[in-house]
Amino acid sequence: MTKFYQDILKEPAELLRSLDYTLRDGRSSLEEAARILKQSDNIYIVGIGSSWNAGLAVLSFFNAAGRPSMLCDASEILHFGSIPKNAAIVFLSRSGKSTEIVQLLGKVASSDTKIIAITNTPDSPLALRANVVLKMMATFDHAVSVSMYSVLAMIGALLACALEGSLDNSLSVQLQSAMSGAAGRISSWREQIAASDWLDPRSPTYLLGRGASLATCHEGRLLWEEAAKLPASAMPTGGFRHGPQEVVREGLRIALWIDRETLRTQDLALAEDLRRLGVKVLLIGQDLPSNAADVVLQIPAIRREWQFLIDIIPIQIAAELLAHAGKQDCDTFRLCQYIVEDEGGIIPRDARLEAAAKE
Repeated sequence: MTKFYQDILKEPAELLRSLDYTLRDGRSSLEEAARILKQSDNIYIVGIGSSWNAGLAVLSFFNAAGRPSMLCDASEILHFGSIPKNAAIVFLSRSGKSTEIVQLLGKVASSDTKIIAITNTPDSPLALRANVVLKMMATFDHAVSVSMYSVLAMIGALLACALEGSLDNSLSVQLQSAMSGAAGRISSWREQIAASDWLDPRSPTYLLGRGASLATCHEGRLLWEEAAKLPASAMPTGGFRHGPQEVVREGLRIALWIDRETLRTQDLALAEDLRRLGVKVLLIGQDLPSNAADVVLQIPAIRREWQFLIDIIPIQIAAELLAHAGKQDCDTFRLCQYIVEDEGGIIPRDARLEAAAKE
């Protein structure tokens, strides 16, 4: 069993523990962070890599609430942006040590910018600089982000709910039920995917979704790249139909996340058309017709806006299986460091110096 799959197996339990902490012992910090956002004229959500993907889910909650905010890649806003007065930045960072995050903290140090840190490292430079720290209280993953991604996204979404005053006991109960239900389906999802012919290391893959599940698509793309060492594309389902659909051909693989209500009929029709054109289609969602795709993965009942929290798990499983199929080690990074602490090159510094000495 790979360590990647071990991390997937424990992900629901990590989410449950983090949810319980955030809504109990961490509730005062969550409310304080919400108070800061209410008093700020400008809200920024900042992350990089998997954390930026999690920010897509958080952004969808702010958008749905009519709270204007910006999702920024940490490197881009560091080198090409400026922060206006009376702004608040919600930093998403499992380690709180990435070089872009640390440098951006220095950039805003002399301003009135308020810092909210969602991190798993309370003694990190990010946490020590923050006005409020929302602790993830999760176990670090072995390599690629699994629980780290989903917990970051969950806490950010809970913050958006706290800002709107929409946190209630019924939400907590429903999320707990869905997470527990997802834990019971991991093995069957894996068997279902493994028994299909949807995974193929030789075939290009597109991941399409809407709303907060767009975050799932982008995180799935990153897992294709980090774990299976293969390229993939991720985009909104609507955006795919405005040009990118010209790539459709026999043998293409497409994963499509279906919302329980919004554009459900239209997206099921898209899946049907894609299959007619020879595409192998995988669907993920709630209460889906069993014959609607080559592989149909049913997720437990959950509020539609919170579906992203568990609809990531099937594609994590798929990435782990694809790594097997392509004979790749999903537990090891070939080039990437676990925490990126400099901005130059992609070869680890020691290896770069060794190579330079031989030239």
